[in-house]
Amino acid sequence: MVGSGVKLIPAIITAIIILFLTRYAAQFLEQLVKKLTTKTVRSQSLQLLIAKLSHIGVWVVGVVLACVITFPGLRLGDVIATLGLSSVAIGFAFQDIFKNFLAGILLLLQEPFQINDQVVIGEYEGTVEQIDIRTTQMLTYQGERILIPNATVFTSAVQVRTAFAYRRTDLGVGVDYNTSLRQASQLLKETISQVEGVLENPEIEIDLVSFGDSSIDFIVRYWTKPRQKLVRHVQTRAIVAIKEAFDQADINIPYPIRTLYFYNQDQYNDYMPTPNSDGRSEDALRL
Repeated sequence: MVGSGVKLIPAIITAIIILFLTRYAAQFLEQLVKKLTTKTVRSQSLQLLIAKLSHIGVWVVGVVLACVITFPGLRLGDVIATLGLSSVAIGFAFQDIFKNFLAGILLLLQEPFQINDQVVIGEYEGTVEQIDIRTTQMLTYQGERILIPNATVFTSAVQVRTAFAYRRTDLGVGVDYNTSLRQASQLLKETISQVEGVLENPEIEIDLVSFGDSSIDFIVRYWTKPRQKLVRHVQTRAIVAIKEAFDQADINIPYPIRTLYFYNQDQYNDYMPTPNSDGRSEDALRL
């Protein structure tokens, strides 16, 4: 056994060298594929998928070659047969990893969203930084990095906020009941159309939606570019512009109004017997 072990030392050293070379070869090939696909493939997700698959392919070849050199009696066919027999056990042991791996490939191929898209996945919202083989990396608006398993992303409802060139904002505003609704509607439309960042097309819409407790309520619908930061800035400018325009036109945005009634509890008792038409209570009539 010692003699056989000594004979295997050169093969083991060679296998270790092959694994080190495989590491650098995989990194080099991945960088090379990224450069080539950047020029030939338009989809950034597909570029990432091809680069990752090339990286994994080099590692598979390197590991198989190292095994064959370490154990000379082991043929390539035996390695493939062994992998086939152990695939069931590996599948059960690493089912979550394989599930995320396959989901990552499908996400990269189907491209429901792309890198730098702003999305909402479950309770998380932010910008997609990277789609790996196992996880999707998201940068939230609060500056936090979220790693979501690809299987979760693939089976969840995903809201892509930057899927199109523009995005609508619905802004509610109320006026008191003494206001001319036609005048207020026209003023709102003119004011919003002059706000920086509001698009002319699609058209601005001013809708009356309800009679509130203390106001008649409008919904101002306007369109902007889809990035979250721009949407927030335009909404702030729109609120300031509406308030200034209403102040100049003497249109009031009313406060909620509540009416309170005070009673003397000695005179008003919910549990007192109800008097009949002749002044006597129903209890007295029963007696």
